[in-house]
Amino acid sequence: MSAPERIPPRSLTPHELLAKGELTVRGQIREASNAVLYCTVEYEGVSAACVYKPVAGERPLWDFPDGTLAQREVAAYELSEAMGWGLVPPTVLRDGPYGQGMCQLWIEASEASEAGEADEDSESGEDAGEGAGQDRLLALVEGDEPGPGWKAVGYADVGENRTALLVHADDERLRRLAVLDAVINNGDRKGGHLLPAADGRLYAIDHGVTFNADDKLRTLLWGWAGEPLTEEALAALRRLSADLAEDRPLAVRLAELITPAEIEALRGRVAELLRTGRHREPSGQWPAIPWPPV
Repeated sequence: MSAPERIPPRSLTPHELLAKGELTVRGQIREASNAVLYCTVEYEGVSAACVYKPVAGERPLWDFPDGTLAQREVAAYELSEAMGWGLVPPTVLRDGPYGQGMCQLWIEASEASEAGEADEDSESGEDAGEGAGQDRLLALVEGDEPGPGWKAVGYADVGENRTALLVHADDERLRRLAVLDAVINNGDRKGGHLLPAADGRLYAIDHGVTFNADDKLRTLLWGWAGEPLTEEALAALRRLSADLAEDRPLAVRLAELITPAEIEALRGRVAELLRTGRHREPSGQWPAIPWPPV
């Protein structure tokens, strides 16, 4: 009699692990304004680190009276996946030790301090970023012009009656993120929300204040404002426009997470980007840069 065929172990997706695994709280990230718990999740012998943000730990926001921050975090992940860019770590809505909340795969950032902090690099701005490597995403420079490979955002007060020019890298990963933020109407894109991973990918976190029906876009990624969108971005927006049509799976999923008015406003933002073919510019009706910026 021949030996029974061995069945290879089933491949487990991060989404399945997050949704079905046993969640164990290991600690709390106290710098956050809402409850953010560092956890591990385990399922069928596979484990990973993750972040769990229970709805019960959310502080009410006057301009987001409907839904929850957790739902908006999941909606941002769904949009990132629909656009094909994978900029938001795998994120699910699930029950946990403190009730329903958002559960997101933990990303171990490479050179995270350089992504989240803007440093003064040069007196002229010409050599901002020399030798900084691919993970250097933000910097403060002297002078009025960014150096090669950098895009200007605006001036920042650096103390002692001095200002410096805030710049971000002219990086295609950041450029995709600028488009995604315009789509989801991100009201809080800070430097500390950028996580360059060791494998070269860039992830973005903290998407609770998104999808408002009113214009709330606040970001550090204004360097391409008014410039033509790339062909890649236009193609992603066309696919997204089709996927947002009534009764399409993405539209049905979003209806579980955000309000009908927010979905309609989302469709409008996508249509406007396709109509203009250009990156968003500050509206002038809302502070363009979040505070604090990192």
